[in-house]
Amino acid sequence: MIPTTEQEMIRDAARDFTAKEIAPYAMEWDKTCTVPIKVLTALGKLGMMGMCVPPEWGGSGTDFVSYILATEEIAAGDCGVCNMMNVHNSPVCVVLRDYGTAEQKQRMLRPLARGELFGAFLLTEPHAGSDAGALRTTAVRRGDKFILNGTKQFITGGSTAHIAMIIAVTDPSLGRKGMTCFITRTDNPGYKVARVEHKLGHRTNDTCQIVFDDMEVPAEDVVGNIGDGYKIALANLEGGRIHVGAQAVGVARAALEAAVKYANERETFGKTIIQHQAIAFKLADMGTQLAAARQLVLHAAQVKDTGANALKEASMAKLFASEMSERVCSDALQIHGGYGYLADFPVEKYYRDARILQIYEGTSEVQKLLISRGNFL
Repeated sequence: MIPTTEQEMIRDAARDFTAKEIAPYAMEWDKTCTVPIKVLTALGKLGMMGMCVPPEWGGSGTDFVSYILATEEIAAGDCGVCNMMNVHNSPVCVVLRDYGTAEQKQRMLRPLARGELFGAFLLTEPHAGSDAGALRTTAVRRGDKFILNGTKQFITGGSTAHIAMIIAVTDPSLGRKGMTCFITRTDNPGYKVARVEHKLGHRTNDTCQIVFDDMEVPAEDVVGNIGDGYKIALANLEGGRIHVGAQAVGVARAALEAAVKYANERETFGKTIIQHQAIAFKLADMGTQLAAARQLVLHAAQVKDTGANALKEASMAKLFASEMSERVCSDALQIHGGYGYLADFPVEKYYRDARILQIYEGTSEVQKLLISRGNFL
């Protein structure tokens, strides 16, 4: 796929911002586990916290391909920051765009799309990761409120978000048809950050365990209809898998660029190591895998832009790109030799950041299951 002029302009704006505001500070943020809120706010002012939201609701109104191109650029600077931007864009803003009432859009979507408020998506539970149909968090109606009780796990931005999109069970007897989506403020009574996780990578975002202890959610914060929660959640996993593929491409690209730079500087046996065929061929393989993954991701994004079902394409892109990213980051570390294992060079961070990409938004095993159920051709 060859981007249009407009898509290239959006990509280049994200690239310039990343080069100035993210990449120079990412290693320090990683060491100190800093969530750079000012950067997210600046991304909002740039129009990248509501990319697929129409301008009438404060967004940029871009197509999905443009959003994916921007995702690659930001992930190349820091994947943890990028994941916060992605979750905020989709599903949070996109679900409000597609299912929210005019009042909800005015009250929440507009400031979210501008980056004035930050959003988090609360689906996963300690016992239910890929099995989204096994949720236990309950929402019981009492007058003009719902009372939520339960625990959510691995929530990106769980302690920094102002707005929480929550999937909870409103009627246990109906199974998956008994789940409902809520969009509400995190300062509601009963929203508790039980734990901020200490992670291998993505240390620039706050991944949290959230407990609902009789959390009060106004009835007007229901998104869509009662019972639509599972449908809403699944409808947005497709886009999530594509943006994880783009994250994987971004991290791998950064690792490859670092490896090429090092290979042109490091000398052994009287010449730079890029002049050794073993290293040159490794870099050639890395570049080829990266290019193939990028095209899979962009193709999936194009299919989604047409409005067609992109489930197979999204799963293939996510599977291939995430596994490619770990291989490329590992090879980049290997090219650096012993220095690659030190925190003085960025490749060890890229390797750590890449590892989660095969897990969240559906593990590699889940992607293979989904792909195997569909038409391979």
